[in-house]
Amino acid sequence: MNINRNIIFEKFSWLKEKNKHFVISADYDGLICASFLSHYLNWKLVGYYNMQNIWLSDHGLHNKNDLIWVDLNILPKVGKSIGGQIAMVDNLNPSGLKTSCNLNTLLKLKHTEFHKKFPFSTLIFLMWLFKIDNFSNNLMSRLIILHSDSSWVKFQKYNNNVQNWMKLLTDYNWHNLTYNIDKIEFEHFVDQKFYPTLLSMNASTGFSKLKSKHLGIKSRECRFNPDWDEDIVLNLLKFFSQYLGWNTPSIPSVKNRILGEKFSIDLDQVLEKGLKNIIKDKNIFSYAITSKNKMKYTVFNPIK
Repeated sequence: MNINRNIIFEKFSWLKEKNKHFVISADYDGLICASFLSHYLNWKLVGYYNMQNIWLSDHGLHNKNDLIWVDLNILPKVGKSIGGQIAMVDNLNPSGLKTSCNLNTLLKLKHTEFHKKFPFSTLIFLMWLFKIDNFSNNLMSRLIILHSDSSWVKFQKYNNNVQNWMKLLTDYNWHNLTYNIDKIEFEHFVDQKFYPTLLSMNASTGFSKLKSKHLGIKSRECRFNPDWDEDIVLNLLKFFSQYLGWNTPSIPSVKNRILGEKFSIDLDQVLEKGLKNIIKDKNIFSYAITSKNKMKYTVFNPIK
C-alpha cells in the first residue's frame, strides 16, 4: 500500500490554497512549519496554541471560522488542521476530525498501535506532500529539519517503523534527508554544533524521553510562551531562513489570549463511555492520546 498525494489533495483541497490564515503549536515544531508554509504557500501566521491557551491576533479573530491549525488536531467542525497525533481509540473517527489531515487517522491507527505511528514531524509530512526534497549538503540545514519532533532520534530508535513509512510515502528523496543519521559522527555534530547553537538562542527549554543510539544524547525540545518569548521566536525564524533559504514570516501581534483548562483521563474510561460521548459531555476542544493508557484534553468556557 502507498499513500497517494493526489488523494490527500482531493480530500483536503485547502492544502493547495494560498494566503490562508493559520495557527501553530507554540513550539519548535509549529514554528518551522510556519516558516515552510509562509515561504511556499504565503500563508499568514495569526496565532499560537499550546494545548491549553490560544493566542490570536486581530486577523486571527476576524478569520476565526476559516483558520487552519498546524501541528495540531482540533475538534470544532469549522476548524481545519494538519497534525500527527494518534486520534482514534475505537473504529470511529470523531466527526470534528474529518477535516484534519492526519496520516495516522488516514490509516485508521488506534491507541494500541503506537508502534506504527507516523514517526516524523508535521514539517516532514508537508515536505513530502509538496515534494520539497532538494536538500543542500549542509548538515546544519538537514538537522534543522530533522530536529522537528525529534525525527532524527526516532529514525535511530524505531527504524523498522521508519522504513515502513518511507515505503508508504513514495516518490521522495528520503536518502538525502536521512543520510548517516545513525552514525556516531552525526551525533557528535548534534552535541558539539547543533545543540549549542540552539542553547545560544535560548531555544532549548527541556528534554524529551528519547536518547540517541551512540552517545545517549537526550533529545532537546523548545516550547515558548507567546506572552514573553518573542526573542526565541524571532531568533529561530532567522535561523531557519539563514540555512534553509525560506522567507521569514511576520509574527502575529497578539491581541487576544483565550485561557483554557487541560485535563487527563484514563483511556479505559474513554473506551467504556465511547470517545464521541466523552467529547460531547465534556465539550472538548482538542485532545491528544499521549500513551496507550492516557488521553489529555482541553476545554474552553463556552462564553470564550
